[in-house]
Amino acid sequence: MLALAFDGISSFSTRPIDLILTAGFVIVFLSFLAFIYALVSYFTGNVEPGWTSIIISIWFLGGMQLLAIGLVGKYVGKTYIEVKHRPRYNIEKVLTDESPEN
Repeated sequence: MLALAFDGISSFSTRPIDLILTAGFVIVFLSFLAFIYALVSYFTGNVEPGWTSIIISIWFLGGMQLLAIGLVGKYVGKTYIEVKHRPRYNIEKVLTDESPEN
């Protein structure tokens, strides 16, 4: 049932990929805030040696990975939408009933 739910969500939309891309941007932004906090903590002497560099690298690299995965996913999603060859619009009804004359 979970596989069917995932197929239903991912077959008609690239919204999950957009959410991953947005999460990447948010985490990169938060990594800059964590960088400022870690530097303030480092210069006030409230941290163990090595903590600052580990925290900064974990947050920043994690955010950059999510950002990169989201960007690659956007390209794959756009390619997937184009490959399905679905029309951009649906014709609701035909207004004329002209039949071809032989």
